[in-house]
Amino acid sequence: MRDDGLSLNPEPSTLKLKATMDWTSIILALITLFGGCGWLIDRKKHRQEIESLKADNRQKDMNLSKDYVTEWRTYIAEPLQREVGELRAEVAQLRHAIQRIADCPHSGNCPVREQLASPTRQDARQSNR
Repeated sequence: MRDDGLSLNPEPSTLKLKATMDWTSIILALITLFGGCGWLIDRKKHRQEIESLKADNRQKDMNLSKDYVTEWRTYIAEPLQREVGELRAEVAQLRHAIQRIADCPHSGNCPVREQLASPTRQDARQSNR
């Protein structure tokens, strides 16, 4: 034996311990390796879940936008279009009536003509301001 306590010929129990430590190191290295692979797989799975959630959110946004446009059309645009159409018809009727005033036998003393020629109450209020 040497002075430092290490012998050149180790005992059989020391060899068994060394062999056990080698196998333990190998097993721990394999566990670490497979654990790392598991982490990679979990990471890819996590990314796929995130992409799926993003796609779901985009679809929900599109559905909400579609619903908003449908409601806007139903409650705002279509009633306004109907009202504008009715107003155009009334203006056309009024325009036709005004054009026929000159042909009226009572055009000299026509109360409608006088009403159209004089400023309305609302116009008079606006001019006073």
